Amino acid sequence: MSRFFTEKYAELVPYTPGEQPKDQQYVKLNTNESPFPPSPGVLAAVEAEAKRLQLYSDPESGEVSRAFAASLGLKQSQVLATNGSDEALNFAFMAFGRELAFPDISYGFYPVFAALNHIPYTEIPLREDLRIAAEDYEGLGKMIVIANPNAPTGLCLSLGEIEAILKANPDQVVLIDEAYVDFGAESAVKLLGEYDNLLICQTFSKSRSLAGARLGFAIGSEALIRDLNTIKYSTNPYNVNRMTAAAGLAALREDFYYKENARTIMENRAWTMAELKKLGFAGTDSRSNFLFVRHPALGGEALYKKLKARGVLVRHFKKPRIEDYVRITVGSREQMAVLLRETEAILKEAQA
Repeated sequence: MSRFFTEKYAELVPYTPGEQPKDQQYVKLNTNESPFPPSPGVLAAVEAEAKRLQLYSDPESGEVSRAFAASLGLKQSQVLATNGSDEALNFAFMAFGRELAFPDISYGFYPVFAALNHIPYTEIPLREDLRIAAEDYEGLGKMIVIANPNAPTGLCLSLGEIEAILKANPDQVVLIDEAYVDFGAESAVKLLGEYDNLLICQTFSKSRSLAGARLGFAIGSEALIRDLNTIKYSTNPYNVNRMTAAAGLAALREDFYYKENARTIMENRAWTMAELKKLGFAGTDSRSNFLFVRHPALGGEALYKKLKARGVLVRHFKKPRIEDYVRITVGSREQMAVLLRETEAILKEAQA
């Protein structure tokens, strides 16, 4: 760091995003992007909006916010459009995070946002089977943050378990990060009418094929959303650009396309997991657009490196409890066939 860098961030360890290598063409299964392009209407909307880039975007992101709220049966005042769901998370940490609690194995940005905003936090260990236990979050006296489904495990809580956490922490915000909810989990949106301490984050990066556009939403009571707007208008009023807002609106209008894609990904997930089990792999019961698997004959880091050398990118995490695993984005059937072919070859080499 330079000699000018402020001391309050001297110990900050930044988030490490998934690799985006440019050295060759990879089968890219490491960052949970959709294998499907945006729908035709999205591409047309972006092209049309590009002609108006000399104008600021709508600070309220009114059209896309109204459409998104309507898709959930909510009012516009119950949602806030953000620059990816990461911005929604950061706003929430800033607005409500006096003390925090979240799982010890989860989205790597949670401890980064906590440190960035100087918020004390407690990491709650996952159980031996890598699941989040709702009873571990009862009466903590801290803001609670849970990814559901969790990442990188892909495991999810039931609505009943989420409700138990909400009931046990009535004076604290409970943030449910639903980045992967469209791949087999149940959204907590239906609980909003009963719990004013529930805040939800969703993203258009995964099931709606807009990872490069950066669009997310915070969803909650009108009072919570007003608080988040106070943070937004104190930092970046024009946080969602014109093309992204247009893309998001078009994606909502062509929702059938994206639901079909999510269905295909879930089918590919089941097929790939079945084939990996034939090769000796074990893994979690993922309800996300990725698999989390390990093999008894080959460590996670070794498998990651060998696959990368063969042109297939997956993700490996060095945390001790999960270092034997790799996280594999579920792509097209063709991409998964390449993964399986190269993995089988690697295992044969290891056995030889």
